[in-house]
Amino acid sequence: MTGSSSGIGLGIARVLAQHGANIMLHGLADHKQIDTLKHQFVNDFPGIKVHFNSANMRVPEQAQQLINDAAKVFDQDVSILVNNAGIQHVCTVEKFPAEQWEDIIAVNLSSLFYTTRTVLPLMKRQNFGRIINISSVHGLVASAAKSAYVAAKHGVMGLTKVVALETAGTGITCNAINPGWVLTPLVEAQIRARAAAANISFEQAKADLVREKQPSQQMATPEQLGAVAAFLCSDAASQMTGIAVPVDGGWTAQ
Repeated sequence: MTGSSSGIGLGIARVLAQHGANIMLHGLADHKQIDTLKHQFVNDFPGIKVHFNSANMRVPEQAQQLINDAAKVFDQDVSILVNNAGIQHVCTVEKFPAEQWEDIIAVNLSSLFYTTRTVLPLMKRQNFGRIINISSVHGLVASAAKSAYVAAKHGVMGLTKVVALETAGTGITCNAINPGWVLTPLVEAQIRARAAAANISFEQAKADLVREKQPSQQMATPEQLGAVAAFLCSDAASQMTGIAVPVDGGWTAQ
């Protein structure tokens, strides 16, 4: 599972572990954080195996090796891939730094191609696989000043559909979850910056942020996204492939 050392990815990893899945954690974390996370998983979910990989998702070879390392350490073919790693930069198109564009496309889109391409032969060998791409509402609609992110997430939706068509009838499915606002450490930092700039409370800044886009006026939680991922991994979802599952409080219904 890429990008799973915190936030959405960690929430999904914990739910899948609760269902008995071995977990390959991945992300930007120091040794102390890694040890703490592994200890928590082993204590909270007895019987599962958990490892950590720090692959740089900007580098195709490392994205591919992440999959091969998971198969090696667990001594079995990978049956579930959750592509969650992502980065963001906010700026108008005319001022958007070229290096930031390339960075976001590499992490938010290209890395998914490389992990998926590597995992498909392993899934085909067992006639089963679940690929879950964590897209965004911005894979379905746009917002100003997020050109690279929106382009990448729309690309994720296209890749999801192509993989779904190419694997139809093989026991492999490929779907996308499209979150709106989710209260993660990254979003909390954005809210605190917004509160400081406007000289208002954290709760007021949070309410204002959500009200702009999300009719429910409530953020989703990483655990809720984990429950959606667990369902997509189940037999009940075996005929669901190539779809977007918005978890956005009505954002894309408008």
